This record gives sequence, C-alpha cells and structure tokens, in this order.
Amino acid sequence: MLSASYVILAAALLPAVVLMIIIIIRDKEQPEPPRLLAKGVFFGILSAFASLAISTPLLASGLVPSTYHNSIEAVFHSFGAAAIPEETAKLAFLWLLLRNNKYFDEHLDGIVYAVCIGLGFAAFENIQYVFNAGDNWAFTAILRGLLSVPAHFFFAVLMGYYYSLVHFGHNPRRNAVLVLFAPILAHGIFDTIAMAQEVSPGLEAFFGIALLLFCNELRKLCSRHIREMAYADKDHYSRSEY
Repeated sequence: MLSASYVILAAALLPAVVLMIIIIIRDKEQPEPPRLLAKGVFFGILSAFASLAISTPLLASGLVPSTYHNSIEAVFHSFGAAAIPEETAKLAFLWLLLRNNKYFDEHLDGIVYAVCIGLGFAAFENIQYVFNAGDNWAFTAILRGLLSVPAHFFFAVLMGYYYSLVHFGHNPRRNAVLVLFAPILAHGIFDTIAMAQEVSPGLEAFFGIALLLFCNELRKLCSRHIREMAYADKDHYSRSEY
C-alpha cells in the first residue's frame, strides 16, 4: 500500500517536475539560486491556500455560483472561483518573491520565478486530484499531466513575461495591466471550455477538440515569449562585451 502511494505521488508530481526542469535549462546565462527556486515553489503551494481565502467568501455569498449546469454558469464559475482568485494569489506571491530580489536581473527571470510559483500551485493541486481519483488515479494523472499542469505552466509564463516587461521598463502602464489580466483570461477560457464539456451533452467531442486547440495556441504563444526574453538577455550580454 505504501509503495503504491509513492507511485501515485510520483505520477502526480512528474509533469510539474519535467516542466520545471525545462524552464530552468532555458535560464542558462545566469541561473537562479536553487534556494530561491525552492522558495518560489513553496510560495506556489501557499498561493493555493490564499486563493481559497479569496474564492470561499465569493462562493459562500452567492456572488459566484458554486455549481454550474450550463455554459453561462460555467463561465462565471471558471473566472470567479478559479481564474481570478488563483492568478491573483499567484501574483501576490510573485511580488513578494521578487520585490527585493537582487537576482532578478534578466528578462527571463520573471518567467522562471513565475513558473516556480505556478508549478508549485499545480503540483499541490494535482496531488489532491490524483489521490482523490481512487481507482482512476492513472487516467486522472495522465489527463491532468497533459492538460491541467501544462496549463498552469502557460498561465505562469504569461504572468512572468509581462512582469519582466514592467520591471525592465517596457511600456509599464500597459503591461502592468496585462500581468494579471493575461493569465486570468487564459485560465478562465481554459476552465470554461473544460467545464462546458461537462455540461453540454452531445458536444463533448467539440469542446474536447476546442480545449486541445486552445492549449496548443497557448503553447505556441508562451514558447514565443520565452524565446523573446531569452533573446533579450542574450542581446544584452552581447552588447555588454563591447
């Protein structure tokens, strides 16, 4: 029984670990201190509890529907119970992590730290889903490993991208809004499509394909953002040599 629990735990954590390694490898010019990366992951776990402190009163008051039976309710639940509280909590902890961080000296760093927080959140959440799935834990781990955990990675890339643009003075007024708006929008759309799939008999395949297409577009967008930040840092180092 104990060994089975370790297997389930490993399955729940593996997607976040793989994505973490990918982003750390990209940050090769001046890697961030491991203790700060670990702190970011820990902050991500804390942000899960902070998001509950935001969403619970909204759900209890009825301002956000606690259940959803149609696409309209799915939209309100997706944004009010998940996207807005979760991304707001993550941003608060990202600010705490970076406000006096002397190592935040590269454009890519904003993405790296945001991803640490996002994957800390995703890993903690994924453990709960996979362990609570009972005999279906393997299917849940695979499905969430291919969709939900990467989605949190994408939301974090968006947040870190705009956070870095603000930090380094690139159109700070516009990008300060997008730091929170972009991940909330992406998160809300992702959850809305996933939930609409549950409450739309006969349209499951349509929304399933829509979710895959949306995730693929997010993947391409975030890949461009990562490359853009990496090139900005590479260009900076090239110019500093002269």
